[in-house]
Amino acid sequence: MTRETPASPPNRPNILWITTHDINPHLGCYAGAYPGAEHAVTPHLDDLASEGLRFDNAFASAPICAPSRSAIITGCHPASIGTIHMRSKAVPPAGVRMFTEHFREAGYYVTNNSFTDFQMATPWSAFDECSDTAHWRDRPDPDQPFFATFHGLITHESQIHLDDESFEERVPHVRPEDRHAPEDVELPPYYPDTQVFRVAWARYLDLIGEMDHWVGTILQQLEDDGLAQSTLVVFWSDHGRGMPRAKRWANDSGLHEPLLIRWPGRITPGTRTEALVHLMDLAPSMLAAAGLEVPDHMQARPFLDSSGRLDEHANDYVFAGRDRMGDLHDMSRTVRDSRYRYIRHYHPDRSPMQHCTYPDSLSTWAEMRRMATAEVTQRAIGDLPSSLTPLQRTLVAPTKPEEELYDLLEDPHEEHDLAGDSAHAETLARLSTALTDWQEQIGDLGFLTEDELQERWRPGGAWPCTPEPEVVVAHGTVEARCSESSATIIWTDDPPAAHDPEVPPSAADSMGSPRNAIGSPVADGRAWRIHCPASPIPADRPAWVRAVRLGWQPSADVAVRS
Repeated sequence: MTRETPASPPNRPNILWITTHDINPHLGCYAGAYPGAEHAVTPHLDDLASEGLRFDNAFASAPICAPSRSAIITGCHPASIGTIHMRSKAVPPAGVRMFTEHFREAGYYVTNNSFTDFQMATPWSAFDECSDTAHWRDRPDPDQPFFATFHGLITHESQIHLDDESFEERVPHVRPEDRHAPEDVELPPYYPDTQVFRVAWARYLDLIGEMDHWVGTILQQLEDDGLAQSTLVVFWSDHGRGMPRAKRWANDSGLHEPLLIRWPGRITPGTRTEALVHLMDLAPSMLAAAGLEVPDHMQARPFLDSSGRLDEHANDYVFAGRDRMGDLHDMSRTVRDSRYRYIRHYHPDRSPMQHCTYPDSLSTWAEMRRMATAEVTQRAIGDLPSSLTPLQRTLVAPTKPEEELYDLLEDPHEEHDLAGDSAHAETLARLSTALTDWQEQIGDLGFLTEDELQERWRPGGAWPCTPEPEVVVAHGTVEARCSESSATIIWTDDPPAAHDPEVPPSAADSMGSPRNAIGSPVADGRAWRIHCPASPIPADRPAWVRAVRLGWQPSADVAVRS
């Protein structure tokens, strides 16, 4: 079946996404709006903010990478489509697609450079090019609108913990006068004032400075190509910084994100908004900005339209969750309004900082455990523990409360849990009800075990396979349809390699390599297009057709002969 091409207005904007990992709004442009932002040196991102719109209340859907990114690429809550456990290969409900497909069908050239990690194998239908070299400059027609995404790993938590020599190699563009000395940094109160945390915080800020330089190089390329005035630019990060009580925590520090949008001629320069937005709201917002229809399956809400008008009231609340993260098993859900954050823990008997193999190897996690052990030693000799403050001790406590409540206006570092304060009982009840209502509305899959989820998706461990498309050649045109209504038909005129069968590799068989552990598309050396009016299957030359559905194995090739 040929998908209909959405009606598109003239002068469709190019769209450029620049994304990074593991930071909160610690950018200079957020000075006064986010604690500690004033210490970051980010001239390029500051300029971007001055030329566009700064969001002060943008939040991730999960405090860790893959679940958060799954929400952004689908416009759906992870708890609703099952992409909650880091990492997994989920099978979302029928009809859920990666939103980039809609841009391809509208005639956009869509690239991803090149991180994926969407909790699902990325189908060939998602991008025209997904590689370390993908770029808008590679589009075949220079007048074709593009949607280009660049993902930077400069600020990933792993970079904070490198040895000294390797770290210096990572920050070559941060000027000596812009470097952060460990003795001068200001730590949040939930971190112990030790050299380990001071070094980590200084490095975190320096990595942000290096990332800012990288952002500047991409924006300069846009300027050099004469495209800056016709391109909607978005900058965001996936979740909070890679340190304890941020990444992997359902607190504000794990979810509060920078979000900057520049759209010349549509968005007034130097504006800011306190509108509550999920990062996943970007999916429908980009479609709406391009004048494209927002699909029914999306739970996210557009906050932008094709005129550049901002909907300040798209959300009354924003929601998020924490589930399995590596070998750390947990379940928490959280809701935030413009002032308060409420957190509900379904396993209060478990430590918030359970053993987790990867982060336990990092210096900040190791430092927290060292100091907790020092307190045990103090108790052993009859002394009162004094290595950690009561607030810091909550990070490594053996249990956590069933509920937490914080007033982010009065308490931006979430130092004072108000859940047991009778003066805030009404707020607690209101947010608790909002969270429960949301869980019922979306059908929160966190209440199922992961084994139950996998059995739903792959009974007996067998991967579902998309049926082969039916192809009809008649009257000089080629039509294709699939019995699976949620499938997308893709085609190529690149023949299979001589040594390869015409059946794509099994998604299950390809999960052994690290690249496919994050769901990157299997490189087969062929350029796949979506069967739609913007790119119809050719009738004048040989072509090969497949059907793909998100979370399923692709079909075998069907050869089309003219």
